[in-house]
Amino acid sequence: MSIIAWLVVGAIAGYLAGLLVKGDEGLGVIGHIVLGIVGAVVGGFLFGLITNQDYTTGINIGTIVVATIGAVIVVVVVSLIRGGTRTGRGAV
Repeated sequence: MSIIAWLVVGAIAGYLAGLLVKGDEGLGVIGHIVLGIVGAVVGGFLFGLITNQDYTTGINIGTIVVATIGAVIVVVVVSLIRGGTRTGRGAV
């Protein structure tokens, strides 16, 4: 996949991950897009290893779904590392 396609899929995945993962990460839209790009790379390679299919080519529904799953994983891991609070925890 070209660099432009990685950026587009990663941006879409990061935006979707920001909508799916609720909480007080303090990352903002740009932070989620950057993590989405990282998640697209991670998700594409991991799912490619697991299923022996190439999830790193083209912009289609399959690559966006795989990249979104990778982005959600990356956003949750970064939130855990940074110590962000999740919705529903803490003082009211």
